[in-house]
Amino acid sequence: MTISRLSPQPRLSQQGREVQRFGTLRLLPVALSAEARAESTQLLNRILADTTILHALYKKHHWVVAGPTFYQLHLLFDKHAGEQLELIDLLAERVQALGGIGRLLAAHEDIITAVRSAIDKTASNGDWGSNDLLISDVLRRHELQVWFLSAHLVDIPLVGA
Repeated sequence: MTISRLSPQPRLSQQGREVQRFGTLRLLPVALSAEARAESTQLLNRILADTTILHALYKKHHWVVAGPTFYQLHLLFDKHAGEQLELIDLLAERVQALGGIGRLLAAHEDIITAVRSAIDKTASNGDWGSNDLLISDVLRRHELQVWFLSAHLVDIPLVGA
């Protein structure tokens, strides 16, 4: 009986075969041609990106609104932000249903790189409030999410034979 060495080390830089090249789609039985799925995925991804930005804009305006109609606009902008968030979920799920994919760990790494740069700059500027937010909340949340995601990439079988 051979016992293999199992490791909880995430296999982040796996040299295995590429599962899905960027810009390609998984073949799913949705009764649409590959061309139709590819075009729809490209269109939906653009709308998804724009909708994500619109959601952020609604949240920004929700936070900065002022004046005699503050309360009404505060609630309206938050309501609209919530509706945009629902659209984001629907659009992203449709892209997946058409065979699209996501690259979460790479996206986290891009954000973490930008956050670390901002941490250095806010420290050198003496902006301790922003620095604390970036370290205590943003960086730590991303690092925690990377840990949770990468825990699924270990070479440990679900069951033993």
